[in-house]
Amino acid sequence: MGTLWFGGKIRTLQHKKDIKEAVFVQDGIIKGVGEKSDLENQFKNSILEYKDLNDAVMYPGFVDSHLHMLGHGEKLLRLDLSHVESIDQLKAVLKKASTNLSQNDWLIGEGFNENLYPDQRIPDRLLLDEVTTEHPIVLTRVCRHALVTNSFGLQLANVDAETLNPSGGVIVKDSFGVPTGYLLDQAQELVKGILPKHDYSYLMRALKTSLHDLWRHGFVGGHTEDLNYYGDPVSTLQTFYDVIDGEKVKFRADLLIHHEVAPEIIVENNKCKNNPFINLNSIKIFADGALGGRTALLKEPYWDDPSTNGVAIHSYETLLKIVENARKLNMPVAIHVIGDLALEYALDALEKFPVQSGKRDRLIHLQVTSVELIKRLKRLPVVLDIQPRFVASDFPWVEERLGKERTKHSFAWKTLTDAGLICAGGSDAPIEPIDPMLGLHAAVTRRKPKENHEGYNPSEKLSLFQALRLFTEGSAMAICKERERGLIKEGYCADFTILDKDLFELSPDEWLNVNVVMTVVDNTVMFKRNSK
Repeated sequence: MGTLWFGGKIRTLQHKKDIKEAVFVQDGIIKGVGEKSDLENQFKNSILEYKDLNDAVMYPGFVDSHLHMLGHGEKLLRLDLSHVESIDQLKAVLKKASTNLSQNDWLIGEGFNENLYPDQRIPDRLLLDEVTTEHPIVLTRVCRHALVTNSFGLQLANVDAETLNPSGGVIVKDSFGVPTGYLLDQAQELVKGILPKHDYSYLMRALKTSLHDLWRHGFVGGHTEDLNYYGDPVSTLQTFYDVIDGEKVKFRADLLIHHEVAPEIIVENNKCKNNPFINLNSIKIFADGALGGRTALLKEPYWDDPSTNGVAIHSYETLLKIVENARKLNMPVAIHVIGDLALEYALDALEKFPVQSGKRDRLIHLQVTSVELIKRLKRLPVVLDIQPRFVASDFPWVEERLGKERTKHSFAWKTLTDAGLICAGGSDAPIEPIDPMLGLHAAVTRRKPKENHEGYNPSEKLSLFQALRLFTEGSAMAICKERERGLIKEGYCADFTILDKDLFELSPDEWLNVNVVMTVVDNTVMFKRNSK
């Protein structure tokens, strides 16, 4: 027996103007889409339940194509610094938080962003020592490619003037050669390796917190990378199976696997009970860092610091070997590439070791490109995993990093889609807010909410229809599921995001006041507004 959804506007996203009146679902699969009376006649002996949308608007279920679910949960549980707008405010927030610490506790903050500060000053160990010298402090930068710690933290990590930069990382030092406490990319591991270990109950709490927030924002699924950051990767994998049981708790989690733990995770996953809501996705590889900390790997030096062109997380030869090893496991890869040189190295690897037929690799972020690199991308079975919100967050300061000439080919979402490349949309939460309305707004306006200008690189704006498809069909194509997910269509999964207003009838700034009415996964209501 099945369910008939009716009483509102149903935007199938098969076409821009395709609006239907009703949907019939049986066993979690859409069996019919059309007029309510027609579906009632067609399925009159099978309709067990009527679901009235009460004038709400149904869309295909939103899926975040790149995030860190446990990290998002941690951000909600921990001290969130992403909205702090000055060094003085940062000190005040940290001092207040330090008063609640017990002996041997660490003070851990998430997401500071010096680009929001008037003087753009990066906090250092001396500033953090003013907060407390009795507890180690660790603050992650918003990009998560850098952190800062106080003198206590450096001491515990045995980092001093004699410590050499690890491969793929930088220990920032002052003019006297003394570490400032600011650690970039792989250098972060010197401190992360001594942080208190996360136990199973912590991971459960973080994942449950994340899930409820994802449902609240209308997400039916997410492609998430978490398995190499919380101690035992197998326990982390087991947490997903224990929380997302596929019966009471439904969420389509596609897990990216860090290359260092891929063989172990694949073996252990084969031992797990089959769960259609959890899938091993791709092997994750970091090729470079981020523009904020000048660790994204560029072909030419940074415009505002000609002494560097960024950081390669792996040598060229090692990157090729990691991709080759992934192929031996019959797995596609998902490579973090922000700079154009990192993208060039990644393309070399994908061309040298092609993905198995019927699968797609993905390239994540892809912020700095070029005409020649786009030509090479078009010849590969690859999905581009973009985060539209980065335009609102990174401009205009990113122009200082790159210079105007390179900026023309940066964050170039429309150029990529017009080239016929498959693009999927994500948030990279906890780096950016999880709210899909912010992602849609940035994709269409290329500015921050309430700003009054034509947008940064306005020729790269997407339409609302294109932006919505990033988070629906695009996410499905990233995992080769476009024939069963991402649209409201007969034969597709009954995953729906139901909003109280029609986005196509509103201005972009008005989207930010639109509410999620229901989030439906496998025809099961996982979130309903104004209910527990």
